[in-house]
Amino acid sequence: MLVLGIETSCDETGLAVYDSGRGLLAHALHSQVAMHAAYGGVVPELASRDHIRRVVPLAERVLAEAGCTLAQLDGIAYTQGPGLAGALLVGASVANALGFALDVPALGVHHLEGHLLSPLLGEPKPAFPFVALLVSGGHSQLYAVRGVGDYALLGDTLDDAAGEAFDKTAKLLGLPYPGGPALAKLAESGRAGAVSLPRPMVDSGDLNMSFSGLKTAVLTLVRRAPRSAQLDADIAREFEAAVVDVLVTKALAALDATDLRRLVVAGGVGANRTLRARLSAAVRERGGQVFYPDLQFCTDNGAMIALVGALRLHAGAPANYAFTILPRWELATLAAPEAAVVP
Repeated sequence: MLVLGIETSCDETGLAVYDSGRGLLAHALHSQVAMHAAYGGVVPELASRDHIRRVVPLAERVLAEAGCTLAQLDGIAYTQGPGLAGALLVGASVANALGFALDVPALGVHHLEGHLLSPLLGEPKPAFPFVALLVSGGHSQLYAVRGVGDYALLGDTLDDAAGEAFDKTAKLLGLPYPGGPALAKLAESGRAGAVSLPRPMVDSGDLNMSFSGLKTAVLTLVRRAPRSAQLDADIAREFEAAVVDVLVTKALAALDATDLRRLVVAGGVGANRTLRARLSAAVRERGGQVFYPDLQFCTDNGAMIALVGALRLHAGAPANYAFTILPRWELATLAAPEAAVVP
C-alpha cells in the first residue's frame, strides 16, 4: 500500500511517501523555526500561511523522489489533531481534496500515535508490547503500547511538559528560540554540582510528572545570584540533569509497573543526548532494550503520519473526505484497527 503522509500540526510542514512493502520511500520537512524566532514562539497565523505555501511543492518533491505519481497512491494520511486549528486545516484540506480527486481514502491520523510508532521506521523495530516515553514541547507522558491503537496512559505531566520547561528555562537564561537545543548545548560547558535544583515528583509513588516548579527554581537562582556566563552554563547543566533524572526514574518505574522490558522514546526531547545515554545505560543494566526514532524523526514529520496511515488503511479504514480537525484529541479515544500489520 502506497501512502502519502502530510503533517501540518504546528510549525513544521512534513511530507512523505511510505510503502507497506518497501518502507519509507521519500520524505521532506520544512521547519518554520527561523520565521518564528523573532517572536520567541510559534505564531499560529503565520504558521498556517507558511504551510499553505509549502505543502504542495513538498508533495511534488517527495513523489518525484519516491519515483511515483499521484495516480499510483492508494491513500492519503494527514494529521487530524491535536495541534493548531489553522495549521491542521491546511493539511486536512489538501489531503481530502487529493483523496476525493483520486478516489482513494483520506485518513486523519492522531499526531501522538505517529510519534509513538515512529521507531517502527528504523531498524531494529521494537516488538509489541512496550512502554513508550513521549517527551516533547507539549507532552510528557508514559504509555503501555500493546499494539496499533492499543494505548494505555500510565503517567502524565501535571503542568509543563519537559520540552516546554526546556524552552521556558532557556528564555530565562537569555538563550535564542528554540530554547531546548540551545540549553542542551550550553549545558555541555556547565560544572556538575555547582548549583542545585529539585527533582520534582521522583518520590511521588506514581508515574506522573511535573516541571513547572523546576522552571520556577531556575528563576529563583537567576534572580538571586550575580549573572555570569559560567553560572548560566551551570544552571543549564543542572536543569538538564534534573529533567533527565525525573524522566529516567519514571520510565524505569513504568517498566517495573508493567513488567515489560522494551522502552520506546519518542518526541523532540527524545533527541537529547544526555537523556539517551542515561536511559540506554539504565535499561541495559536491567537486561532490557531502548528504541529511539532516528534524530530526523524525533520532531514532527510526515514519515510517521504516512506510516500510521499505511497501517490503518491496510486494516480497511474508511474514506470520509469531511476534513474534520480535532485540535484537542485524547489518544485514549482511538480505536484499534482490526487487522493492522506491522511492517
